[in-house]
Amino acid sequence: MPLALLALAIGAFGIGTTEFVIMGLLPEVAGDFGVSIPTAGLLVTGYALGVVIGAPLMTVLGTKVPRKRMLMLLMGLFIVGNLLSAVAPAFAVMLIGRVVASLAHGAFFGIGSVVAAELVAPDKKAGAIAMMFTGLTVANVVGVPLGTLIGQNVGWRVTFGIVAALGVVGLAGIARLVPDLPKPEGVHLRHELAAFKNAQVLLAMAMTVLGFGGVFAAITYIAPMMTHIAGFADGSVTWLLVLFGLGMVGGNLIGGRFADRALMPMLYVSLGALAVVLALFTLTAHNKIAAAVTIALIGALGFATVPPLQKRVLDQAHGAPTLASAVNIGAFNLGNALSAWLGGMVIAAGFGYTAPNWVGAVLAAAALVLAVFSAALERRHATRGTASAPAAPTARRTPVHH
Repeated sequence: MPLALLALAIGAFGIGTTEFVIMGLLPEVAGDFGVSIPTAGLLVTGYALGVVIGAPLMTVLGTKVPRKRMLMLLMGLFIVGNLLSAVAPAFAVMLIGRVVASLAHGAFFGIGSVVAAELVAPDKKAGAIAMMFTGLTVANVVGVPLGTLIGQNVGWRVTFGIVAALGVVGLAGIARLVPDLPKPEGVHLRHELAAFKNAQVLLAMAMTVLGFGGVFAAITYIAPMMTHIAGFADGSVTWLLVLFGLGMVGGNLIGGRFADRALMPMLYVSLGALAVVLALFTLTAHNKIAAAVTIALIGALGFATVPPLQKRVLDQAHGAPTLASAVNIGAFNLGNALSAWLGGMVIAAGFGYTAPNWVGAVLAAAALVLAVFSAALERRHATRGTASAPAAPTARRTPVHH
């Protein structure tokens, strides 16, 4: 794997840290600005919506910019957003800083996925994408717990200052290590938009929304589930999230490795197993050890779907994959927002703190159904294409005269 992937992974680490660290610092931020916790929660919602909107917007704006330069501009935007959050004199200014940082998120992963895939041989593409996403998964193991610890003990502004510094390291790494890849000739915005006419691209994005949504239905409500149902102390939630992050790291690398060998079977196994494990979580949530193991498995199975789904979009949007790749990153965040809302609804309806696990299981199972349908559609088109192809002419033997 080329060193350029390390630079992309560092950028991904910074982005992953800033996305998730705010969840552990909401009480401190709310206290400093004198707002309620639900109001402070807008910093999470605003970021997620910024990713969904920013992914296509920034990619479209960057269609005429070489990919390396666009990645550097996006890291610059990320640095500005986090610095603005670190020095924000008022809550509204911090919210603006969060949205500015989020605008870089989708396009960075979308363009970064295309660049990572172009840096390696065709049979290593999913592995290269997984290597970049390792930065995001490691952020959940190291960056988020450490950032939360620093924010709670030294001040949340210091955390965002450190994240901005990570962005500077990522920017320097991209400038130094990522090669100047030539833009594909003749690819314009209309070619990028044409990818969305492909049913397979839309199916892959729907799988992304539902599959990863299944993970976040459960994980969004992990704190009340583990403290009220499993009986963990409040302070244990951080380490349970570290377990989830370790599962993500392992699942991401395994998903990348096997997706290069057998992409659709990898999706069947990971989505099917995820649906089963989420359903079982309604039972294992009542036991500390079983709950901890299940959380790690959810992280592993959930992120095992990421490299194959991202590669599926790149494969199906061949020729003009950048916008589709970025929009698929937005689809992950759309899945997060949708599943968190559905999980909250079933809790509010009185079904208990384990009810979001059933929501997650249904979403993952629906993603599996779409994967099977997508593969069947692909086979049917391939069969139809073979049947309609003209038969090869029979070779005529030239008589030999003696």
